[in-house]
Amino acid sequence: MKSSFTNERILVSAIIPTYNRGYIVGKAIDSILNQTYDNIEVIVVDDGSTDNTLEKLKEYGDRIRFVSQANSGPAAARNHGIAVSRGEIIAFLDSDDIWLPTKIERQVSLLESVPNSVPCCLCNGITTTPGAKWSAFDMGLFYPDCEEGLWLNVTEVLATRFILFCQLVAIRRDALERAGYFDPSLRFMEDYDLALRLSLEGPWGFIQEPLAAMNLIPEDSLTLKVLKEQVCHAEYTLKTREHVFATLQSKDKNATGLAYLNQAIKRARRELWGARLRESNRRGVQVVGNFFKRLERYRMAIYRRSPSFPKVKTARIERRINIPIADVAEAELQTEYF
Repeated sequence: MKSSFTNERILVSAIIPTYNRGYIVGKAIDSILNQTYDNIEVIVVDDGSTDNTLEKLKEYGDRIRFVSQANSGPAAARNHGIAVSRGEIIAFLDSDDIWLPTKIERQVSLLESVPNSVPCCLCNGITTTPGAKWSAFDMGLFYPDCEEGLWLNVTEVLATRFILFCQLVAIRRDALERAGYFDPSLRFMEDYDLALRLSLEGPWGFIQEPLAAMNLIPEDSLTLKVLKEQVCHAEYTLKTREHVFATLQSKDKNATGLAYLNQAIKRARRELWGARLRESNRRGVQVVGNFFKRLERYRMAIYRRSPSFPKVKTARIERRINIPIADVAEAELQTEYF
């Protein structure tokens, strides 16, 4: 049953970039069409697929909008979706992932309960890897002290660790326009880059309950490919942090996030150096690279246990409209897809 909370003045644009995912994109689409919040436009951007993706999309008729482009990568595809969208709130879903039914309703409700200066709302999610399931917040060492509220020190936290973003966020369009879209020059880490830039817009709303499910099992999972291309991953991480550091410094030379970003840049440079050593054709150089990789992990482990490692700072919010918190049972995450 659709919720009475739905307000026609707020349209949410749900954008799915897809490439050769005809066998599974329907599950992502269905999870949006089954949301309890019913004022959602579904936009699928086909990034030059060569399989049966277009035939699958046509089956949905006017329930979705889809556009096609030459293969340009997920950043360009999401940007294309934003450009043709009409919603006041923008949300993203990868074509091999799903949303649980109350995700958008919960996020719109929270954003309506906070000032317009709050740029977005991030929910938790469950990530499935071979043989295990993980909470996205746990993976990102994101431990808020309340079920939902405002996350106050976003830049400081994101400078020190990555938290899954695209599938879990709902963003106000005006905040996205100010922060800028995805950087299409980035093959990887384009979501981390946008998250860091969006962190400069102010505190985020958050919901600790998992409202999405991400799958890292398929061989074509972009996340798994990123993990295999360590040099590219390190290069883009460094580029992203340097760019956001320069942006923040131009806005406020005394911002607290600068110190954390500066440390993160130094760490990214060390990681890039080590990754390049590990890709050498010389066995001795590879050994040195592996040694420094272990050393960096040891340094990071010590840092995470130190008082200087930024803990998540939050504030509770007063809700104008109360929506019961869904009881997300394990069965809801056990779809046949997983």
